[in-house]
Amino acid sequence: MTRPTLSALVLDGQKIKLRLMAERSQGQSVCHVDWLRFTTNLRDAPLDLDILFPHAADGNYWDIKRHQVAQHLQKLEAQQFQPAAQAYSLATRIAEQLGEGFDVDPEVKKGHDFYAKRWVITLNGKEVGWVGFGASSDSPKQKKQAGTIHANLYGTACTFARPGWRTSISHLIREVQATITRIDIALDFFDGRQGGIDAIKSDYMAGLCDVGGKRPKCSMNGDWCNGAERSFYIGSKEAGKQTNVYEKGHQLFGRDSGSNWLRFELRYGNKLREIPADALEDPDAYFAGASQWHASVLSEQKALQAVKPIPCETELALQNVEAEVRRKVNWFERVAGATFSVSALPGDVLALFLMAGGGVAINLWFAAISFRLAYWSLTRVTRIVGVQS
Repeated sequence: MTRPTLSALVLDGQKIKLRLMAERSQGQSVCHVDWLRFTTNLRDAPLDLDILFPHAADGNYWDIKRHQVAQHLQKLEAQQFQPAAQAYSLATRIAEQLGEGFDVDPEVKKGHDFYAKRWVITLNGKEVGWVGFGASSDSPKQKKQAGTIHANLYGTACTFARPGWRTSISHLIREVQATITRIDIALDFFDGRQGGIDAIKSDYMAGLCDVGGKRPKCSMNGDWCNGAERSFYIGSKEAGKQTNVYEKGHQLFGRDSGSNWLRFELRYGNKLREIPADALEDPDAYFAGASQWHASVLSEQKALQAVKPIPCETELALQNVEAEVRRKVNWFERVAGATFSVSALPGDVLALFLMAGGGVAINLWFAAISFRLAYWSLTRVTRIVGVQS
């Protein structure tokens, strides 16, 4: 893949900056939604019958396209036919809500993120998102995923979508009863912020980014020695809440551009949280709700009217613990073979294991290992919930 020239990067960067500034001037929000992913079950996904029974092609672009899609559907395996049709229907609904220039490629592509296939959402012929369907393997987890459809909208789609797209997509998410699995909310300081990114590190070290009296994780990327292309991360992806403060101007225009553009990018994931569709319609409130520090940063650009946190859900955390323990126990069973067998009582995180076969010493050893794994998983997630809630 050929790397774009610097002049091309600068041109694209100027377009992005102008688009973001226009979006801010036209709306009530200063924050920008920069990435969105959501999943719906097949039973709730739309199905456009015109895809299954297209009209006779008479030169009309849309009729020709429907026939092309129908031809690609016929090439799929029988069990993929209906999911593919529903995924395409959802993709076209999304493209319509994003606005002029957005379309869906009529040819089905190889899938991403363990989905077997995907329909590509394009903007002027360039991929800016996709809707995936089907399982990429026969594992139990993949079979469960096969009953879902997943939409992934990149930052480019979110940036160049029409005004009001966030409200339209949030309505669509509610209509198909989808679960938001990721949303990135960005706050831009186009002309820089006092202290630059070094001030973020100072805030963290001073405890201003602490949550509930506890300090989240941090990490740094980029050339800190020479003060260029730097990022400072607060929080963690595993906890479902991470903020990346980075020198956006250097990313778009180059490290020697002199740009002071600083971006605060808050990423919410659904591993320990349920993300409401309302976050699309009121990103400012959900950015401010991440912590007192986030609210303070946002207040530099607008007066706060509402603060809406997305707290950790204890039940989701415990479900994740139990799933992790079960995975480890299943691994031991597969490795040990017929030496012993284990079953876990449902709903009990610190599972009681029933041993069968093998020697007593081996069974006791295995039980001790299993309980240690369960305890480690529980304390690990409990610590995450405490820090990130």
